[in-house]
Amino acid sequence: MTLKIHDTLSDSLQPVEAQDGKRFRFYCCGPTVYAAAHIGNFRTFVVQDVFRRVLEVGGIPTMHVRNITDVDDKTIRESIRSGKSLSEFTDFWADKFHRDCEALNLLPPHIEPGAVAHIPEQIEMIASLVEKGFAYRSDEGSVYFRVESFPEYGRLSRVKERELTTDSAPTDADEPDRESMADFAMWKAAKAEDGENVWESPWGPGRPGWHIECSAMAVKYLGPSFDLHSGGIDLVFPHHENEIAQSECSTGQVFARLWLHVVHLMVDGQKMSKSLDNLYTLDDLAERGYSAAECRYALIAGHYRKHLNFQFSTLDAARGNLQRLARLQERLPAVEGEPLASKGTGRFQGAWEALEDNLNVPKCLGEVFRVAGEIEKNPESATEADAMGLACVLRATGLVLPELEAATEAPAEIQELAEARAQARQEKNWAESDRLRDALAEAGWQVKDSKEGWVLEKL
Repeated sequence: MTLKIHDTLSDSLQPVEAQDGKRFRFYCCGPTVYAAAHIGNFRTFVVQDVFRRVLEVGGIPTMHVRNITDVDDKTIRESIRSGKSLSEFTDFWADKFHRDCEALNLLPPHIEPGAVAHIPEQIEMIASLVEKGFAYRSDEGSVYFRVESFPEYGRLSRVKERELTTDSAPTDADEPDRESMADFAMWKAAKAEDGENVWESPWGPGRPGWHIECSAMAVKYLGPSFDLHSGGIDLVFPHHENEIAQSECSTGQVFARLWLHVVHLMVDGQKMSKSLDNLYTLDDLAERGYSAAECRYALIAGHYRKHLNFQFSTLDAARGNLQRLARLQERLPAVEGEPLASKGTGRFQGAWEALEDNLNVPKCLGEVFRVAGEIEKNPESATEADAMGLACVLRATGLVLPELEAATEAPAEIQELAEARAQARQEKNWAESDRLRDALAEAGWQVKDSKEGWVLEKL
């Protein structure tokens, strides 16, 4: 296949190929399990799922690793507040995340390691960095990476002399004794507010920092150098920048060859935030009558490198589009066997090529509906190659189509209104045509016009 994606590291389109010629190995930063994931979180996970699916439908086997962050400031703080142990608390939210993933039709990763279960691997990597002089222990027992020891720091985010954020700047109570303001914690000395959530290490009791967990688990399951690393655009700096530094200093090899980042989701033109009360979860959408399948469609309908403005009207449009796709699938021959692009994609070749061109899902869907129009006008033109092509696109995008209700026969009075409307249109009496259309709508029916005539559908 000829899939290309935008690589953040080189800031250019790069071909996606398995380094070992066998399986494409990639790592995705997973959720921090302290609350239900919202649709902004899931935009990234859904795009990563489409990426994997396009590879597999294109005939490239994958090795997909996605972690669970089950120890950090938030999980510790919220578990103590809830009166539960860290593991009981995070297991609950991890289970919720998995149920939401299943509802969104996300393929489960081949390996899903948790940070707590891999503390020994994190300690081992930290120890190697201390031994090599890339990291140091502070007087209070934390271990920091020495950023100035890695001259290539900043090549991913293109930030050399970076501005410190509130997350990285020290305070009197947190990380007060770093050699440099740029250095970041890999091991955090135990604090009273951590409660029982501490582990022994060569530097004293404490817990790992956030950045080291991904490096340790990625290297363990994918090796010191692998094909691609992915996450939300907000992780480029400092998280992924720090991962590169500590991993490459530990192993001496290029960490990830390619980097795939997904741009943020907006809601009604605004950034998602608690203060705006727009951090919608799947449960929130379900309460409003929308399905996870409709949410998935909405989340992939915009290009992953652009802000996606989420509105409830987007879900309404998704519902109609999924129903149209279901009707299209009914018009096509049945597909036997696994959908693979190598088997041919018929008139949907343009849609498949759009996916190979930097996961251009919007263009792909536009091509699908263009061909749908052709088939709707001439159902007899549908071929087995068309059926395979649509199956490949649906498999690659992960869209789940609704079951269509049996056609409802319109009552005689509704048929008469529709016929009168058709007559008005023929006479170019547009005012009367519009009046009859509105009357039909009030009665719960809509008319769909085509060159062949018109069809009544129940609203």
